[in-house]
Amino acid sequence: MKHRIGFEKYQLEDLADYYNLVKDDRVMKYITGKGMSETEARAMFDRFLKINQLDYSLGYFKVFDSEQRIHIGECKLVNYTKDASVFEMGYLLKEQFWKKGYGTEICEHMLALATAIDPDKDVIGIIDPANTASRRLLEKFGFKSFFIGTEDRLPTEKFVLKRSKN
Repeated sequence: MKHRIGFEKYQLEDLADYYNLVKDDRVMKYITGKGMSETEARAMFDRFLKINQLDYSLGYFKVFDSEQRIHIGECKLVNYTKDASVFEMGYLLKEQFWKKGYGTEICEHMLALATAIDPDKDVIGIIDPANTASRRLLEKFGFKSFFIGTEDRLPTEKFVLKRSKN
């Protein structure tokens, strides 16, 4: 299968693309509940750039259409902030790219990257429990729900893909 998308770590010049993605209320509905202001987006993006400098392989990536080179979303593979022995993956897509298989391609890529870095390290995905499309996608890849509740004042469901040999 020909891959329709490419991945590059965010760079300083990608701020406008990032802001155009995260200012959209529909895109951010299941992340923060609403689109970000320019100030909020800049602060978050600066955090992403710092994280991207810490590790060559891990970080926050812009996702683009590989033929047209247009920005379609973002994804991440990072060490989970609450437990560095676990990876966390996630993604966002512009609305016009929903329900077209791009989420599957992103997950395949992120899981392949996780395997290349550490094949035994578990991977978590965190979603809004109301986001049935993301739930189905995680379950498709073998993730199992282990927490439903509120975290950071947001409805939260956590899934884990167990890969460790313990």
